Formats: sequence, C-alpha cells, structure tokens
Amino acid sequence: MAKTKLGIDENLEGAGCYLLGWVSGIVLYILEDENKFIRFHAMQSILVFLPLTILGWLFGGFFGIGAFWGHGYYFLWWGSNIIWVITVILWLILMAKAYMGEKFKLPIVGDIAEEKA
Repeated sequence: MAKTKLGIDENLEGAGCYLLGWVSGIVLYILEDENKFIRFHAMQSILVFLPLTILGWLFGGFFGIGAFWGHGYYFLWWGSNIIWVITVILWLILMAKAYMGEKFKLPIVGDIAEEKA
C-alpha cells in the first residue's frame, strides 16, 4: 500500500475516513489534497453519513425526545432506529472495504464522491 500525505498506509487512512462518520471524512478530505483514494472515501463518508445523521436527528425528535411526546410520534422513533441500523451496517461495510484497499462505490453518492475526489 502507498503512503499518504500524513504518512499513514493508504488502506488505514481510507478506513479512517469512515471512523467518525462525516467528521473524519471532512478532516481527511481537507488534509489529503492529492491522494484520490483517500479523497474519494472521505467525500463518500461525508455524503453518506451527514444526511443519515440529520435524518436520525429529525426522525428521533433530536436525540429521541419525540418518543416521549406520545404515541403519535412513536413512528418517528422507529424511523430513527431504522436509520441508525442502516448507518451502522454502512459504516462497517465501508470501513472494511476501504481497509481492504477497495474503491467501493455506493449508488449515487459514489459517483458524486468520485467526481469530487
């Protein structure tokens, strides 16, 4: 594996793009201005996990408070849980693929990330 600007193996830094979700994606996208592999994974992390985080907050009534407002908002709590499960599954898959050195593209966001890399 090639070394990156930060001196870390490319596969480790690629997995690191997903480690803290969109936050680590933003940090590594800014720091790695030359490595296309890292920039791709960093941008894909931002494009996947930032919207999922926002949707989780909205469906959960911002940290799950909506579940306590009554049964009318209970479906929002379930929506938040479904988003959380999807987020964890994507997080594990994307980190593993990046660690294996694969440029695994998700539909739609993968193409956008590739353009921005």
